[in-house]
Amino acid sequence: MARLKFDLEKTDTQTKARCGTITTDHGKIETPIFMPVGTVGSVKAVSQQRLVSDVKAQIILGNTYHLYLRPGTQVLEAAGGLHKFIHWDRPVLSDSGGFQVFSLSGTRKISEEGVWFQAHIDGSKHLFSPEKVMDIERSIGADIMMAFDECPPGGSEYKYAKDSMELTHRWLERCEKQFTSTNDKYGYTQNLFPIVQGGTYHDLRLASCEYISSIDAPGNAIGGLSVGEPLEKMYEICNFCCDHLPENRPRYLMGVGTPWNILECIAMGVDMFDCVMPTRNGRNAMLFTTQGIINIDNEKWKNDFSPIDPELDCEVSRYYSRAYLRHLFKSKELLALEIASIHNLAFYLDLVKQARKHIFAGDFATWKNEMVVKLQQRL
Repeated sequence: MARLKFDLEKTDTQTKARCGTITTDHGKIETPIFMPVGTVGSVKAVSQQRLVSDVKAQIILGNTYHLYLRPGTQVLEAAGGLHKFIHWDRPVLSDSGGFQVFSLSGTRKISEEGVWFQAHIDGSKHLFSPEKVMDIERSIGADIMMAFDECPPGGSEYKYAKDSMELTHRWLERCEKQFTSTNDKYGYTQNLFPIVQGGTYHDLRLASCEYISSIDAPGNAIGGLSVGEPLEKMYEICNFCCDHLPENRPRYLMGVGTPWNILECIAMGVDMFDCVMPTRNGRNAMLFTTQGIINIDNEKWKNDFSPIDPELDCEVSRYYSRAYLRHLFKSKELLALEIASIHNLAFYLDLVKQARKHIFAGDFATWKNEMVVKLQQRL
């Protein structure tokens, strides 16, 4: 079994967009790629079968914080890891739980040791140290394990962002030490990705990129963006980080974002994305389509018997009408959540697939500029 491999296949001549293939022991991932978020071992409202047949997902996420609390590492190990527990034979990435702990700002305490927090389920107290997080992620069995980091809020002052970045680097040293001193549990190779931090400050981001690059990990992540800072600043920092991370390693921008965010960041050289937006917005009746945004709750769709999105290569999107999906939402039928979530995820996966096609074709910049405008239209 081999360490994750990244083959860079094509770089756009007008932008920094690129195509590659990531090879893991659970299969290949064609980049740029969007990864559906399966926080507790389930992508909300979407079965694993539908993720394969309709969404065409190549890799999904699991979350260390949530899986640690429930079902717990004992159950995961007894099942043979998350892949076997959820019957998923494609790659899995596990988040470290750093962002979830960050969001528990009222009930957590950060120290050099790690983070003490109260579980949202029952209020019980737990410590996440870098070592413990590595052990949990080993038990989860993800192909890609994220290092434990501190995620500072958007707009953090310089001193906070600097202290946070330096703590993240010290934690990374401990993560790497624990990772290298423990074995893969389930007979396939796990890979550790470090995370660049540094808030919205160029000198801090540069220092973090340089430190992370020196680790020579099989891939690198950009964290701490889309957490409250202005959109222009997010783009600026993302672009800056891509310029200072190794070209021969995949770059993963964590937690971003809208379809147009993704296209803009692909143009900057990002390879991997994840976000809860397609499923969360879908459950709230917002559909992303090849023609623009649809609020399916609106009266205007009541008698629209055309497919949800006839141009999308997704059976669900072509099979059901807008009028029927609106009826399901108005009737509070659970099927509405499933159809909308499958559609939005299929749209996201198709979007990055189209981006890849246009990078290879050499007309990515023109296509991207047209799509960024089109996708933001309200229909």
